[in-house]
Amino acid sequence: MARTLHARPHAWKLREPFAIARGVRSEARVVIVELHEDGLVGRGEAGGIAYQGETPESMLAQIEQVRMEMEQGCDRRDLLRLLPAGGARHALDAALWDLEARRSGVPAWTLAGIRQWQPVDSAVTIGIRDIAAYEATARAHADYPWLKVKVGTGSPLDAVAAVRRGAPRARLIVDANQSWSVDELRAYAPALRPHGVDLLEQPVPVAQSEGLRGYDGAIPVCADEALSTLDDLPGLVGCYQYVNIKLDKTGGLTAALELAAAARAAGFRLMVGCMLGGSVSVAPGMVLAQLCEVCDLDGPWLQAEDWPGGIVYLRGRMAMPEPAVWG
Repeated sequence: MARTLHARPHAWKLREPFAIARGVRSEARVVIVELHEDGLVGRGEAGGIAYQGETPESMLAQIEQVRMEMEQGCDRRDLLRLLPAGGARHALDAALWDLEARRSGVPAWTLAGIRQWQPVDSAVTIGIRDIAAYEATARAHADYPWLKVKVGTGSPLDAVAAVRRGAPRARLIVDANQSWSVDELRAYAPALRPHGVDLLEQPVPVAQSEGLRGYDGAIPVCADEALSTLDDLPGLVGCYQYVNIKLDKTGGLTAALELAAAARAAGFRLMVGCMLGGSVSVAPGMVLAQLCEVCDLDGPWLQAEDWPGGIVYLRGRMAMPEPAVWG
């Protein structure tokens, strides 16, 4: 039976407005793809890279460009040549992984070479809000193992102190989404360390990454917006200690696994992250999480709705979606 491709946009409602240094969102707009073949369906989903201009409409246009090749049976390696890195390729790559798992009866994580599955503990994100709300939100999630605190311009100290009051034992990631200067980073880091911050995620603009060369602060710094694909990796050596690998940026799990291996070889510690989106967009990242020290895959947790049978979060611990959903 011939393979057929179906693709459509979708919008997931968020449980509350999601505020970061770049702006506020009330829904997660994604593209959803399905590959139908021999009575089986492989699914993929992607939110794309909004700060690089990707939208569901632009991703759908890219998917249409490769419809013929996809329906003629192209595989994941072919896809790497057909489309550039980005959300469209992530969605199609995820659908191919899912289809392969269903055809073979072997879970996607086994197909990826993961020998033993380990539970995944994800950070959950506290978006920008007033100081009292930072503390109240942290207190409501005080038993979660990791909290990620979004901050913007200006001193983050009050926000982080409030989160620490609310969640005395949680490990903390502080994410400024490029809103600090290098000088501000050097001023804030020593003051943040007593609050038990474990990681600073992309504090400075990508264009100022070189200013981090030789940074020896007590809190390690993680590249996020500074890293999309393997080509970006050499320029980050000596500037960042961690890299955050996101499948929407790499263009899928296939490329992400290659990037993870190269990053490890270059001496980086690994974090896996996600864009906003439902369980099908995040599930392939759970495979990559098996190779990472830090996991931030809370996209579905931030939503008011999700796929039936999707990922369950129990105080931050993630369970794979039901087999009927993905992988």
